Amino acid sequence: MSASYSGVKVFSATKARERESLGERITDWLDANTQDIEVVDTVVTQSSDREFHCLTITLFFRAR
Repeated sequence: MSASYSGVKVFSATKARERESLGERITDWLDANTQDIEVVDTVVTQSSDREFHCLTITLFFRAR
């Protein structure tokens, strides 16, 4: 990651319905904070075990 950042926001979901709406949650958060921050990097992580499939999206941002 070459850009410096001042904060991290983590979104995660394990249930299918939560995973389906994860993009909307992120968009809502970005809309509410777009004046104050600039996203400099994003990491998407998927993990699972026998019962759960977890999707995590991590946003690295800096203050404007």
